[in-house]
Amino acid sequence: MTTGVRRRMGVEERRQQLIGVALELFSRRSPDEVSIDEIASAAGISRPLVYHYFPGKLSLYEAALKRASEDLASRFTEPHEGPLGARLLRVMRRFFEFVDEHGPGFSALMRGGPAVGSSTTNALVDSVHQAAYEQILSHLGVTEPPARLELVVRSWISLAESTALIWLDGRRIPREELESQLVQDLGALLAVSAGHDEEMAALLRPLLRQEPGDGPFADLVTRLVKLAS
Repeated sequence: MTTGVRRRMGVEERRQQLIGVALELFSRRSPDEVSIDEIASAAGISRPLVYHYFPGKLSLYEAALKRASEDLASRFTEPHEGPLGARLLRVMRRFFEFVDEHGPGFSALMRGGPAVGSSTTNALVDSVHQAAYEQILSHLGVTEPPARLELVVRSWISLAESTALIWLDGRRIPREELESQLVQDLGALLAVSAGHDEEMAALLRPLLRQEPGDGPFADLVTRLVKLAS
C-alpha cells in the first residue's frame, strides 16, 4: 500500500487555486457572505496561509472578479461564420450559461458590493461591456460605427445585462426563450434605427438578406405580422 504525498504548490499555482476556490464559493453565495475561513477550508490550507498569498479578502475578491470578468468577456467571442442571428444566439447561450452557473458572482460583478471599491468594480464591468461592444461591431462588419449604431449596440448590451440580473431573481422565464428574445431585441433595435437613418438601413439590408427563413430574425418578423393581423 502506498501513502499519498501532498504536492507542494508554487506561489502562482496556489494563487490560481485560491481564486478558483473563491469563484466556486461565489457561484453559490454572494462574495460578501463567504469568509476567508471557508475559502481556506475548501482549499485545504490554513487561514494564515491564505493571507500569505493575498493580503486580505479584498485582494482575493478583486482577483476572483477579474478572472470572472475575463471569462464573461470571452463568451462574446464567436467565429464569423454563418448568419448573424445564429451567431448571436450562440453568444447569448454562452452568456446565460455563465449567468446560470455563477449567479451570485455575476450579480456581484455587475452590481458591485461593499467589499470592493467602486473604481475597481467599475473598471472590470467596463472591460466586459467594451469587449461585448467590440465583438458585436465586428459581427456587423463595422470598424467606425455611426452614432446611431453605437447607441443601439451599447443600449442592447445594457439590456442583456439587466435582463440577466432580473432573470436570476426566480428564473421565472425559460432561459432559452430569453436567449432568443435578446437576439430579436437587437434586431428590432437595429430595424427601428434603420427606419430613421439611411446609413443604418444600408448596413442592415445585406445582413438581413443572409438570414434564413428559420432564423431568429425571421421568427421575429413572423411573430410581429401575426400580432398585427
